[in-house]
Amino acid sequence: MPETIVLLDMTTPQRADRLRELLPEGFVLTHGTARGDEHMKEIIAEADYAIAGQVPVSGDVLRAGKKLKLLHKWGVGYDNIDIDTARELGIKVARTTGSNALPVAEFTLGLMLSSLRFIAYGHEELKKGHWATGKLPGDTYMLSGKTVGVVGFGAIGKNVARLLKGFGCTILYSKRTPLSAAEEAELGVRHATMAEILSQADVVSLHCPLTPETTNLIDAAAFKAMKKTAVLVNCARGGVVNEADLVDALRAREIAGAAMDVYAVEPLPPESELLTLDNLVVTPHLAAMAADNFAPTVKRMFANMQHVSRGEPVPPLDLVV
Repeated sequence: MPETIVLLDMTTPQRADRLRELLPEGFVLTHGTARGDEHMKEIIAEADYAIAGQVPVSGDVLRAGKKLKLLHKWGVGYDNIDIDTARELGIKVARTTGSNALPVAEFTLGLMLSSLRFIAYGHEELKKGHWATGKLPGDTYMLSGKTVGVVGFGAIGKNVARLLKGFGCTILYSKRTPLSAAEEAELGVRHATMAEILSQADVVSLHCPLTPETTNLIDAAAFKAMKKTAVLVNCARGGVVNEADLVDALRAREIAGAAMDVYAVEPLPPESELLTLDNLVVTPHLAAMAADNFAPTVKRMFANMQHVSRGEPVPPLDLVV
């Protein structure tokens, strides 16, 4: 009998077909067609393996997976998964460590440039028929030569630093355990405290995981500590930024602008105040999506499932619990 993999996220038939083209022999794939726990409980019930991208996977959903051997995160951050319940039920959890580092880093630079230069604003205004050259919401700034503070310096943060080298930026980074002097020299970066990053950076770029320590890390006090000409970029997790405080800071022009790809609630509700701001760039959690990164990541997830199917351990790099 074939083993069943279920993608808990909703997807298009075309994308599902692309996934099936990469399936190893002996596996079949199904996927979500609606949002919410009740639907996920239905589709996970007979699954041997599950994949979760952006959807939250609660303990109730995991308990409905009576045959579930492995839940695989499509990506890296697993704060949307009830890890304690998975551990209690003996369900393995894995991720594709580092798989999206370069796509997210490239997207981050795109958001930096868009925010500093009002690219998204100019695009939207021109599509409305408005030539907005003299009516931008604020001053525009180059990225070249600026000080960039990278908060969280794992695979994504390091790739951001590498890409910024060509812009001649001064790069400060925040990390619980600083790099060695040799690593810092190779990347051209300097360790700094959060206070130093907030006060010195022209761009504050977030790449830390969402934990109790980082929840609301960037709040009203942080915005007051930043330069008035600075911009904030968040490609980490929505909960790292206090969104109400961000709205207040952008309206009061306490900082020049911001760009967000992630939100405390996803999908972002259409009534969100974030959508009313002219100095904020918003994108719908796109940073990790790149067609040329699709097959390598999917093959890696399927390979981890094959390990479990054969009674082998998941490679330590990818194993969460």
